Amino acid sequence: MKARHLWVLVTLTSVSAGVYALAGTDEPADLRGQITTRMRTTLEQSSPDQHQHAGHGAAEGTVICGVRVYGYEPAGAATLTEVKTVYGFHLCGVAGQKQPWDVAVKLAGPVILDMSTDPAGIQAVEATETVRYVDRLWQMFPPRYAEMAVKEALSPQEMTDLRRRYDAAAEL
Repeated sequence: MKARHLWVLVTLTSVSAGVYALAGTDEPADLRGQITTRMRTTLEQSSPDQHQHAGHGAAEGTVICGVRVYGYEPAGAATLTEVKTVYGFHLCGVAGQKQPWDVAVKLAGPVILDMSTDPAGIQAVEATETVRYVDRLWQMFPPRYAEMAVKEALSPQEMTDLRRRYDAAAEL
């Protein structure tokens, strides 16, 4: 009986190590997790101006983002390199030295990442002089993702993680 338990433990350890090795040290093994990580990293490595949000000047500090992936195209992609477009939501704060979250410059809303370019293109949904915000959302997002975008933002866990990482970056 003990030998069987040991065999199961060795097998599970080997499978776990294989998944870890395949995913790399910084990326989750599942595709959605990889997309989420890439989306967050892309947004955090960009400047506020690159988020294409109107009305926000360049703010000094570190961009810290929480993200939610609604979906991606092509929907049948099996690997991260096959993903061309990501549809999701972002909430980013620009963490200045000792600057609390409540007064930070924030960039938020539905966003599209063009993963076919390097660096990835970032397009935030915004109203124009002639098109209302919600209409612009429906123009830019496929219906299945637009429906989510009008109802869903960050999960409670993602919001908690965002605030923790923001506080660390702002040295609070």
